[in-house]
Amino acid sequence: MGQMDDLSRITVHPDVMVGKPTIRGLRITVEQILNALADDVKVDQILEDYPELEKEDIRAALLYASKLVDEERIFSVAAN
Repeated sequence: MGQMDDLSRITVHPDVMVGKPTIRGLRITVEQILNALADDVKVDQILEDYPELEKEDIRAALLYASKLVDEERIFSVAAN
């Protein structure tokens, strides 16, 4: 499965989770997945806690975050 296929798992609907990016329209946000991983929750545990998720959904959340960071630009302001 390619990266574009992975990203198609991320959906945004104004009526679902206040428009936050979710996994396949489920009420599970990319943010929830990223926070769990940041808290050192193992992928197997996330999949057990959310049986409707698939391993590819976790990969899609990480890829989505990576794409956002890749697009981020920080401009420094020169001190006077």
